[in-house]
Amino acid sequence: MSKVYVIGHRNPDTDSICSAIAYSYLKNQIDTENEYIASRAGQINEETQYVLNYYKEKLPEYINTIGNQVKDIEYRTTTGVRREISLKRAWGLMKELGVVTLPITKHGRLEGVITTEDIATAYMDVIDSKILSTAHTAYKNIVDTVDGEMICGNIEEYYTEGKVLIAAANPDMMENYIEKGDLVILGNRYESQLCAIEMNASCILVCEGATVSQTIQKMAAEHGCAIIQSPHDTYTVARLINQSMPISYFMTRENIVKFKTDDYTDDIIGIMGKKRFRDFPIEDRKGNYAGMISRRNIINASKKRIILVDHNEKAQAVDGIENAKILEIIDHHRIGSIETMNPVYFRNQPLGCTATIIYQMFHENNVEIPKNIAGLLLSAILSDTLMFRSPTCTVVDKNAAADLSSIAEVDIETFATDMFTAGSNLKGKSPEEIFYQDYKKFDLGGKEIGVGQINSLDKSEQAVIKDKLMTYLDKAYKDHKLDMIFFMLTNIMDESTEVIYCGSGADKILEEAFNVKVENDSAILKGVVSRKKQFIPRITSAF
Repeated sequence: MSKVYVIGHRNPDTDSICSAIAYSYLKNQIDTENEYIASRAGQINEETQYVLNYYKEKLPEYINTIGNQVKDIEYRTTTGVRREISLKRAWGLMKELGVVTLPITKHGRLEGVITTEDIATAYMDVIDSKILSTAHTAYKNIVDTVDGEMICGNIEEYYTEGKVLIAAANPDMMENYIEKGDLVILGNRYESQLCAIEMNASCILVCEGATVSQTIQKMAAEHGCAIIQSPHDTYTVARLINQSMPISYFMTRENIVKFKTDDYTDDIIGIMGKKRFRDFPIEDRKGNYAGMISRRNIINASKKRIILVDHNEKAQAVDGIENAKILEIIDHHRIGSIETMNPVYFRNQPLGCTATIIYQMFHENNVEIPKNIAGLLLSAILSDTLMFRSPTCTVVDKNAAADLSSIAEVDIETFATDMFTAGSNLKGKSPEEIFYQDYKKFDLGGKEIGVGQINSLDKSEQAVIKDKLMTYLDKAYKDHKLDMIFFMLTNIMDESTEVIYCGSGADKILEEAFNVKVENDSAILKGVVSRKKQFIPRITSAF
């Protein structure tokens, strides 16, 4: 089942959050092949929190960017191997799995990695005859590598001293070059076997499946010499034996390039391109090994699928929107700057609220609206229409609200007053928190402007908020590098807005747009309460 994220705009308001939750619920009822997840692109305000608490609804998942993360794509869950296994065993696993890198783990944690290049180097470039003992090779690795059998000694012990040599000469000459601790590869000659044991070899490796006499086995036990019997000839054993070394001796331990499951693929693809490795280990949040990823995994990854609600402008969308696959847009604003690679279902209606459109879609799909969902949809309509005072409000919105209040079993006026009161309690908030509570960016004829808005029931509170924002506005203006920035202080009860601003020419634009006199860096706009239907259209015309 594939995930689809239903998400509103940045700095989400009540409509953005409630519409995401309600539309996710509706889509999950009518489409069982996908999982629709309500999401948010920013922190919610006090009004929205009041609504969620009232209807006991959990906060939607926060997404700060919609780009793919490692956990979203199909990476290989290659099982980690123990550091003790032989090069031959590692090579066999690589061929079986079709990989060039094996992760080495202990108790679920990454210890290192080994590649086919590491194995080739061990086989082709190592000419040290003491490499097996230096690497502390386990006898069981040697037995396994040469397809042999240990007929004397402890298979769990390690070969830790001496060199590897082939006893091709007669016993008299062997005495000159066999040293204590050596591993001697030889055939079925009794004299050679006896000589190696008497010279205190650590192990004799008898080739071609030759029988080892009881006398030799007894003497080997007395001298602490292991005996391994292999069915292969001397050449084959000599060729194979280096493959018995443990991968721990050749694995990469330090400066391993690895990623986290929460890393964004856009961030790591550049790192991958600068490294010679083909595969990279992945760890989860707790630092446990999770799998291996390659550039091909990222290139072949499917984009995250999303549905946008309550907006259709790129400047208002979650970061990384260009890397996502947009499936639908449900909105009631002007048509903005979102571009899609493929045709999408785009529903845009001139209504007071996105939630009203979603209310209609419940009926169109014959899906019953649960009590809590009805309450969320109602809250969104009341919020966006300022309890039907906004000029954006239509008869359709009012009728939808009446039906939803009946399902939710709430009194519209009482609930709306409580909701607005909760949302207008801003005295304890910082200027930054107030500013970003409901802030949007717009591109108007090549001019980048920002417009924030708060609704208040209390004139005295509005005055306090204005003083806080007057000093913060200049900082926001510079941080966002905008042409102009406006902030609407809307009084719900007397249906008016005081606008403060920053930016060269902003005062002239306000005077031109609303035919008002700007004084003390602000303007009073009587009867203006809607950013969408009243403020932005007139500002656009003025530009």
